[in-house]
Amino acid sequence: MSIKIIVSYDGTANEDDAIALGRMFGRAGAQPELAYVRHAREATSERETSAQQEAQRLLARGTELLGDPHAQRHVVTDRSTPEGLAALAEHEGAEMIVFCSDSHTAKGHVAVGNSAERLLEGGRTAIAIAPVDVAEKLGRGGIRTIVAVGDGEGGARETAASLADALGGTVAPVANDRTDLLVFDSRGDAEAGRISLSASASHLIEIATCPVLVLPRGVRLRFGQAAVTA
Repeated sequence: MSIKIIVSYDGTANEDDAIALGRMFGRAGAQPELAYVRHAREATSERETSAQQEAQRLLARGTELLGDPHAQRHVVTDRSTPEGLAALAEHEGAEMIVFCSDSHTAKGHVAVGNSAERLLEGGRTAIAIAPVDVAEKLGRGGIRTIVAVGDGEGGARETAASLADALGGTVAPVANDRTDLLVFDSRGDAEAGRISLSASASHLIEIATCPVLVLPRGVRLRFGQAAVTA
């Protein structure tokens, strides 16, 4: 079974970057699906039907950008976007959720939005975040240089190697301005299967200019296969 990923998409600013990053993981053998979280049901059945149809139309546009109009689309109703996405990922057996950066982020930089931030604090699903305008960068050259960040006992190194193999890239020892993707382990004292970032990892994400992927403790993503938990 290939890795299943959920791309959070609502059609607003920077969401196309999440689509582009999801498409890149798709090229590595993952199965990207799109999800839109509504925060409440409408008061009447007619308005609810209309809202559902509009959500499906929005996701249809997203699948066109993804390059796979047949990709699975999910409309979730939950007062909390992160909780709705986490529940969806658990229900669907997804190993990763992909977000864009916060809407006020400078071009070429990563900023963790509120939903992603919530899931980076104890979440059970790997989280990927796209920098602003990554669609342009991925269109020019894709992912070539990947760096694993962690204590070496988590899954970052194996995940980075798997991605590099799938994309024809390389794993570099140190990040620099030519790095195309950072893969982070959770901290060594994190609960197995949950995300917890060290202060240094959080700082690196704040200054990153390439996509980032954060793994729950002990989880290894093997592209073309299901995730493995130590």
